[in-house]
Amino acid sequence: MFLTRSIASNEKSHTPNVESLTYEELVSRFDEMLAPCLAKDWPNLPVVRAEGLYLYGLDGKRYMDFISSFGVVNLGHNHPAVINAARKQLEKQVHGAVGFTLHESVLRLAALLPEILPGHLDMSFFGPSGSEAVEGAIKLARNVTKRPGIIAFMGGFHGRTYGSASLSASKAICRNALGPFVSDIYHVPYADVYHSSHPDEPEKCVEESIDSLHTVLKRLIVPSQVAAVIVEPIQGEGGYIVPPKEFLIRLKEICTQKDILLIFDEVMTGFGRTGDWFAAQTFGVEPDIMAIAKGIASGFPLCAVCAHRELMSRWEATAHGTTLGGNPVSCAASVATIQTIRKEGLLQKTKENGMYLMNKLKELKARHQVIGDARGVGLMTAIELIVPGTDREPNAAAAKKFLNESLSRGVLMYPCGSHGHAIRLAPPLTVTREQIDEAINLADQSLNTIY
Repeated sequence: MFLTRSIASNEKSHTPNVESLTYEELVSRFDEMLAPCLAKDWPNLPVVRAEGLYLYGLDGKRYMDFISSFGVVNLGHNHPAVINAARKQLEKQVHGAVGFTLHESVLRLAALLPEILPGHLDMSFFGPSGSEAVEGAIKLARNVTKRPGIIAFMGGFHGRTYGSASLSASKAICRNALGPFVSDIYHVPYADVYHSSHPDEPEKCVEESIDSLHTVLKRLIVPSQVAAVIVEPIQGEGGYIVPPKEFLIRLKEICTQKDILLIFDEVMTGFGRTGDWFAAQTFGVEPDIMAIAKGIASGFPLCAVCAHRELMSRWEATAHGTTLGGNPVSCAASVATIQTIRKEGLLQKTKENGMYLMNKLKELKARHQVIGDARGVGLMTAIELIVPGTDREPNAAAAKKFLNESLSRGVLMYPCGSHGHAIRLAPPLTVTREQIDEAINLADQSLNTIY
C-alpha cells in the first residue's frame, strides 16, 4: 500500500490559526509542511534578511554566504541596483507571457546578451530555471537536427526535470527510482584529471575521455544520429572539476567535424563566476548552444537558451513555449545585473580575487593532510577532503564535520562531488580580500578540529 492512512473528504487536521504563528513556530514545523525532497537538506538555516555576502539568521548570528546561494547571487544578496530595477518594473508590470504581450525589459535583455555571450550567439529563448534552460537546449538540438542522440558526461549535473536528470550522472541517488529515463542519451568519461589514473599527466586523461567518445560513436550510435554533445565546461555538483583546456578544444573539433551541435551548460559557470562573462570565453571555445541561468538575474527566477540566429530561427513557433519565462521583473533585474558587473569592474576583480583565494586554499592544503586537492577558476573553487595516507580515498565524514564546524563559526559552505567530500567555495564577485581572509581563517580553525 502506498497510502498508509485515509482521510475523509471533509476531515481537517487541527492546526492553530496560521496567521498567528511566529516565524520560530513555522520553522519548528517545516518538515511537516514541506516535501522531504525540498526541505531535507543541510543546514536549513532560518534567515531573516540578507545583504551582500551576509545572511542574518533567526538566531541573531551573521553568516558569510560563501557559495552565493548556489551561484545565484553573484552580486551578493540584495544589490541596490538590482533591487531598484526590480522595484521600478514592479510598478509597471509584474507578469506578461512573452508572445501574448511584449514588454520592454525582455527586449532590452535580449539586445544586451549578445554583447557578453561568446562568439556569434545572438538569439535567446527565456525560461524560469536552469533545468528548463537545459531542457530547452536539448529540445532545440533535437528539433533542428531531426536526430535523437545526446552525449553527456559522467560526473555532470544538468538539473532535476526529466530531460535534465536523464543527462545527469553526478550521483546515482539523483536518478534513483525515476526511470525509465529519456532515451538515446549516452555518457562518456569527463576529463577529470585528479580522479583519473594519470593525475600528473593531464594530456593522457584528455586522450582517454576523447577515446571513449569515439568508441560511443563507433559502437553505440553513428554521428549522423547524434544531435548534440552537452558538457559543463567546469563540472559543478560533480565536484567543481576543472578540465584541461585541450579537452574542450577537442570536443569542439569533433563536433564540428561530425556536424554535431556542442551545448555548454553554463548555468553555474556564467555571469562572471570564472572571471569572464562565461567559461566559454575562459577556455576560448565557442559552443553552438548555451544554457544559462543562476547568476543571470541576481536571485530572480530566469534562464536562457542562447544560440546563433541562423540556428535558433529554425526552432519554429509552437515547438517550445513558456508561461513564466522572460518575466518582466526578472528581465529588469538581469539587465541591472549585467550593467552592474560592468560598472563595478567585477570580471577583473574576480580574476584577481580568485587567484588570491586559490593561493589561500593551497596554503590550507599544505597545512592539512586531509585536503587532497585545491582547485578552481575565478571564484569557483573547491577543496577535496580525503583520508590522509590513502590514494585519494573520499572522506565524506571529514567533510560533514568541517561544514558543521565552519557553520558554527559563521561561514556557510556546501558539499559537492560523488561522495559529498568536496567543499565548494564560491563567494559573490563582490567579495573583498578581507572577507576572504576571515573565511579562510575560520576554515583553518574548523579543519583543526577534524583530527
